[in-house]
Amino acid sequence: MLVEDVVILDFETTGLNPDRGDRVTEVAALRIRGNRIVESFESLVNCGVRVPDYISQFTGITQAMVDAAPAPALVIRQLLQFIGDDAVIAHNAGFDQLVLDSECRRLGLVNPLPDFICSVLIARCMFPDMKSHALGCLASHLGIPFAPGAHRAAVDATVTANILFRACDLIRTRFAVPRIDASVLRRIACAAQMAEISSAAISAA
Repeated sequence: MLVEDVVILDFETTGLNPDRGDRVTEVAALRIRGNRIVESFESLVNCGVRVPDYISQFTGITQAMVDAAPAPALVIRQLLQFIGDDAVIAHNAGFDQLVLDSECRRLGLVNPLPDFICSVLIARCMFPDMKSHALGCLASHLGIPFAPGAHRAAVDATVTANILFRACDLIRTRFAVPRIDASVLRRIACAAQMAEISSAAISAA
């Protein structure tokens, strides 16, 4: 299926604004080879900040769990080492990119990774009739097991991987692409993004 390794990445955080102080509570990364997960990295993260009650209710990650976790200086370096030179795919990739950039800056590191490939954009291209391309909606539509209310990094990354597998099947048949690599996925995501920009421009005209 995929002719080169890619890494699926997912962060859980204390909120949606890393630039305003929200921090990582958990990260999961899955290496995909061919049509299966071959390696994984997963860790809670203790960034020394309070986990809001609504985040604990949403993710199940408690203050006690992060208090006992390793510091970001260790986890982020291990994460970057795990990813290596592989392309990164994330669901709503802009957020995950922002989170990693923010954590790297705090550590005095330069994020060496190219822009992430967004699986939301791939899904919008391959499943255009769906009203929502959230993980839960995609999982339900495609028959992928996904426990309601599951918002842990490894769970979300695994669902994203399975959605990617289904999308790759469609890419091969719909576009007659014999070899799917990161560049093919990136082009599809970029095409979907450009179509959205064009549609928004037309609507605003």
